[in-house]
Amino acid sequence: MENYGFLRVAAAMPRVHVADPASNTREILNLVNDAVIRGVSIVAFPELSVTGYTCADLFGQQTLVDKAEQSCADIVRMSAGMDCVLVFGTPMRWRGRLYNCAVVSRGGKIIGIVPKTYLAGNGEFYEPRWFESADKLPGRCVGVDFAGQKDIPFGVRQLFRVGNALFGVEICQDLWSPVPQSSWAALAGAQLIINLSASNEVLMKHEYRKMLVSATSSRLFAAYLYCSCGYGESTQDLVWAGSSLIYENGSLIAESRRFQRGSSLLCGDVDIERMETLRTREHCYGYAGSIPEYEVRDAGKPALTDFCTSLLRHVEPHPFVPQGDPEALAARCREILSSQVAGLSSRLEHIRCRKAVIGVSGGLDSTLALLVAVLAFDELGLPRRNIVTVTMPGFGTSGRTHDNSTRLMELLGTDFREISILPAVRQHFADIGQDEDVHDLTYENSQARERTQLLMDIAGKEGGIVVGTGDLSELALGWCTYNGDHMSMYGVNVSVPKTLVRTLVVWAANNRFGDTSELRDVLLDIADTPISPELVPAADDGSIAQKTEDLVGPYELHDFFLYNFFRCGYNPRKILFLALKAFAGRYDEETVSHWLSTFMKRFFAQQFKRSCLPDGPKVGLVSLSPRGDWRMPSDLETWWKL
Repeated sequence: MENYGFLRVAAAMPRVHVADPASNTREILNLVNDAVIRGVSIVAFPELSVTGYTCADLFGQQTLVDKAEQSCADIVRMSAGMDCVLVFGTPMRWRGRLYNCAVVSRGGKIIGIVPKTYLAGNGEFYEPRWFESADKLPGRCVGVDFAGQKDIPFGVRQLFRVGNALFGVEICQDLWSPVPQSSWAALAGAQLIINLSASNEVLMKHEYRKMLVSATSSRLFAAYLYCSCGYGESTQDLVWAGSSLIYENGSLIAESRRFQRGSSLLCGDVDIERMETLRTREHCYGYAGSIPEYEVRDAGKPALTDFCTSLLRHVEPHPFVPQGDPEALAARCREILSSQVAGLSSRLEHIRCRKAVIGVSGGLDSTLALLVAVLAFDELGLPRRNIVTVTMPGFGTSGRTHDNSTRLMELLGTDFREISILPAVRQHFADIGQDEDVHDLTYENSQARERTQLLMDIAGKEGGIVVGTGDLSELALGWCTYNGDHMSMYGVNVSVPKTLVRTLVVWAANNRFGDTSELRDVLLDIADTPISPELVPAADDGSIAQKTEDLVGPYELHDFFLYNFFRCGYNPRKILFLALKAFAGRYDEETVSHWLSTFMKRFFAQQFKRSCLPDGPKVGLVSLSPRGDWRMPSDLETWWKL
C-alpha cells in the first residue's frame, strides 16, 4: 500500500469535563479509537486535555495533579494496542514546579514530554500563577518518572519520527510569541508542527488565528496542525469553540466546524514529501546562525492508510487559476497583467524604444500579448498606433480567426497590417523542393518561420521590437517552431500557462476592455475558439481542422502535470495518482497516463528550445527561464517512465 509521501493526522476535540480527568480519559480514548479506524498516524488533543484548561487555582491542588497523572497512565496503557501516535496535554509536577506539558505516546510507552515555554499572562489568563516556563529547565532533555514510567525524556528540544516524517510540538502561546519554538524545530528538520492549544473566541480572533497558522506554515515550509479545546470548558468569562486547523505551506488542508457540542475529530492528509522538496529548492529556508540541538525520538512507522481510496485533501485540478472565489481570481488577474505590463513598459523605456510589433492570429496567446502591449503603451503615454499589429493568413487560417484578429486590431486602434504568407512560403517550397500537398513538419515549420521573419524585418524597418506571444505551456511541451514563433525580442507570456491565458483574456474583456460591447464580444469569442496553430488547411466548411489539444492533449492536464512536476518535484507515479484524484469523472486512468507520458517525453526532449529563450517577465512561481528558474542539459538520459 503506497503512501505517496502523505501522512494522515488528526486534531481531536473531546467534550471537556473540567477538573474530571477520569471522564476526560474516556472522551480521549473514544476519539483515539475513531482516529485509528480512519487510518490516522498522529492524533493530537488540546492543551491540558486531561484536566481541562479552565481549572484555574485547582491546578494548585495536589489531588487534581495526582488524578491527571493517573489518567495519563490509563490513556497510555489503554491505547497500547492502537496503531497511532498520541499527543495530549496534561499538567506535570517536577522538582516542586508545575509544567503545562504535551505527552507523546505510542504502543503503551511515553516517548517524550514537551513543556510549554511561553505562558499566557494577560487579562484573560494568568498561567504563571500556576505553571513554570520551560525556560527554567536545562537546555538538554532530562529524564523524569511519570505515569508509572521511568526516565522519560523531558524538554523542549525534542523531535519525534514517524516513518519519514519528523514532527515537533509547541503549546498554544508558543506560536504567538515573537520567536516560536516551531521555528527552531523546523530548522532542525521537523516537517510537521503540532500545537496543543486552548484558544478562546473573541471577535475577529479566528481570522487572525488562521492567518497566523497559515503564515507560520508558509514561512517554515511545513505542515501545521493546530488543535484547540471546545465544548465543555468553563464559560465563566470566556467562550471556547474548538477551532482546529491543518495547514500545509500556507494552504488550508482542513478546518473544524466551530461551536460544536460534544466531541469531534478533524482529519487531514499532509504531504511530507512536498515539504522536503520545497525546502531543498528554496534557498531562503535556513538559518545563518547556530541551530539548537534537538534529540530525535523514534515513534514507529506510520499507520497503514489507504490513500488511494480516500485522500483527505483537495487536489486542485487547475493550480494556476484560483477557483470559487471571484475576488481572488480578480486579484490574481490584476497582478499578472500588471506584472506583464510593467515588464514590457520597463523594457521599452530602458532601450528607448517607442514601437512594438506583434503578430496577431486571432488566437488566445497573441490576443493576450496585444492587450498587454496596449496597456503598456497607454501607461507610457505612447499612441496605440505605435503598436504595429500584423495578421499573416496562411494555408490553415480560418475565417473565424481571421475576422477576429482584424476586428480586434481595428477596435484597439493599432497600426493594422495584413500580409499573406502564401506567396513567400510557396516560393520557399519551390526553393527547397517541398511538395505543398505533403503536410509534414517542414510544411508547418516553413509557415511559422516565414511569419517570424516578417515580424523581425518589420521591427527593424520601424525601429521597434517584436513582442513574443508564446506561453509557458507551449514551452513546457516544446510546442513551438524553433526560430519561428519560439523567437522574439521580449516574450510577455513566457511564464503564463495556457489555462491562465484564457482566464486573463476573459477577465480583461469584462474588466479592462469592456468599453464597447463589440470589443468585449470579440475577446470572448477568441476565448471560445479552439486552440490551434492553423498550419494545415481548414476544413471544407472553413472551420479549424488542426486542434492542438487533439494532438498533444488537454492543456488543463499538461498545466497540472507541469505545476506538480516543477513546483512540487513529484515523480510521475505521484503525479498520475494526484491527477486521477483531481480529474475524477473527467478522464480515466488510461487517458491521464497517456498524456502524462506525452508530457514527460516532450518536456525532456524539448529543453534545447528553452535553453535559448528570449527575455520575458516571471509572473508566477513556475517559470522555465534558463537564466534562473529551470536549468537542464538538453541531451540528458530520460528517467520519466511511469
